[in-house]
Amino acid sequence: MADTLSALRLLMASHNPPLDALVVPSEDYHQSEYVSARDKRREFVSGFTGSAGLALITQKQALLWTDGRYFLQAIQQLSDQWKLMRIGEDPSEDLWMADNLPADAAVGVDPWCVSVDTAQKWIHAFSKKQQKLVQTSTNLVDEVWKNRPPPEINPVIIHPLEYAGRSVEDKLKTLRAKLSQEKAHGLIVVGLDEVAWLYNIRGSDVSYCPVVHAFAIVTLNSAFFYVEKRKVSDEVRLYMEKNGIEVRDYSAVITDVSSLASNQLNMSSSSIDIAGSNGTKVESQSSGLIWADPAQCCYALYSKLNSDKVLLQQSPLALAKALKNSVELDGLKNAHIRDGAAVVQYLVWLDKQLQETYGASGYFLEGDGVRKPKPSDSEKLTEVSVSDKLEAFRASKKHFRGLSFPTISSVGPNAAIIHYGPQAETCAELDPESMYLFDSGAQYLDGTTDITRTVHFGLPSAHEKACYTAVLKGHIALGNARFPNGTNGQQLDILARVPLWKDGLDYLHGTGHGIGSFLNVHEGPHLISFRPRARNIPLQASMTVTDEPGYYEDGAFGIRLENVLIVKDADTKFNFGDKGYLSFEHITWAPYQRKLIDTSLLTSEELDWLNSYHSKCRDILAPYLDESEKAWLNNATEPIPA
Repeated sequence: MADTLSALRLLMASHNPPLDALVVPSEDYHQSEYVSARDKRREFVSGFTGSAGLALITQKQALLWTDGRYFLQAIQQLSDQWKLMRIGEDPSEDLWMADNLPADAAVGVDPWCVSVDTAQKWIHAFSKKQQKLVQTSTNLVDEVWKNRPPPEINPVIIHPLEYAGRSVEDKLKTLRAKLSQEKAHGLIVVGLDEVAWLYNIRGSDVSYCPVVHAFAIVTLNSAFFYVEKRKVSDEVRLYMEKNGIEVRDYSAVITDVSSLASNQLNMSSSSIDIAGSNGTKVESQSSGLIWADPAQCCYALYSKLNSDKVLLQQSPLALAKALKNSVELDGLKNAHIRDGAAVVQYLVWLDKQLQETYGASGYFLEGDGVRKPKPSDSEKLTEVSVSDKLEAFRASKKHFRGLSFPTISSVGPNAAIIHYGPQAETCAELDPESMYLFDSGAQYLDGTTDITRTVHFGLPSAHEKACYTAVLKGHIALGNARFPNGTNGQQLDILARVPLWKDGLDYLHGTGHGIGSFLNVHEGPHLISFRPRARNIPLQASMTVTDEPGYYEDGAFGIRLENVLIVKDADTKFNFGDKGYLSFEHITWAPYQRKLIDTSLLTSEELDWLNSYHSKCRDILAPYLDESEKAWLNNATEPIPA
């Protein structure tokens, strides 16, 4: 890392103009949360592997900002050349730069890797000392990254209508109506999941996310798909043509955005003929606005537009994608049933292994267990070896296409690292006397999954049980909520925290995020969180959202419980204000461990819900399990007496 920082500082000094600071964001050209190996520039320069963060390098300092999910991980991974800046506790990066860099300082950033929102926030902060944001013509990190992974050429895949539920033609028609309504004549689509959703395609350009590195531009009378053409088969090219979409080179998007800005962006004659034959009404492009999502559109593309002619607001595709159609909802429910069966099979296997190899008392009993000789290296269970087994159970299921994020398999104090990522060389061995947290999910053709369970195969302490029960109570409270239309995720977030707050406990992450339909595991625009942006979008029927409160005790243990919920209309006795009311439907199926629950802390309503949920688990998962697995599940879901 020292050599990397030195090399970057030399490039900064020789840059025209010389740079006082260089910002290295986590994001790629599409503002993605998860990026391909060659786009992990912030990880390369800092050594910090978390999915969220921003690095700032000056001639004398190196700082890294990240959020509460990653504080412990960053402390472990950053060298002494780096200073950790805790988001929410330390000054934000824009204020730090404005206050600590000299007047007239030049701050460099690759404009492809920063959003319009972020760039404008920095420019505003810099104005008081005449500091300036400099768009570098090349990415300086790429220049010093000698062994940067090459780009992968993975094929574009058509996502069949039987899983997508809506045709491209229908999506484009709805989008164009929205453009007309907003007096816009074109939309620049930057988010990889939005491009994939709109054109009903999938890919494998980013690990865990079935997306393609591509941009799209849609106007009132044309549609374009910007992609490395080697990824496009004849079948996909024909599919695009039939839908009135012209395929262009990935790099052509910058010139086409300039053409769009001057009303000069036109399809080739063959594409226009096909678009016309599909019944698309061809209109002359008006002098209307160009729509760009300021949180997703990179500053490089925005810089090619006339700022007076840009509609800077959230992409209309974000909400459209979040509101699942009936086919997507059915697919998600089915995917979660198969996924739940895999999780139960994993727990059955893990329970048996820990008893046989370590003499653990097991999933059901609270004894001290039987001491056994230390297992050999080939026999021992590690955080990575057991998570590989979980993946194998999932891989045996219909429509499996891979994991939806790196499995968080964490024992004891590692579970206190909220987004812990175990590595084969350094991961911990399982300990029957410690809590074990696993947060995992998969991509299936018909849906994306995300589930967390926390278990103990030995004798949990009274404190661990009390903390687990508080998390469970918050999880149940949120999942059982009823609320009027118009309620946002910030208003609901408190429901999951109140049981923890009663004991003076809390957690440093949000409580829920949307889930894609064979797309990104973290999907907006809605979320359930204490953060202000959770106010932006109210929850609406047919959205998906997770319910995942937790509690983390540094150096000791971590607890999190997570189910995926579908927002649905609630059948309430009254309807105050004629607003209509909403509730949640659980679609995740896996037991909560009874021996970690202090039942004296549960209300009768909570106990009824738990027993009802466990009864459904038994009935729903039984067809996917063998006799011994069914017997285990029956035991795990036995009703808890009042």
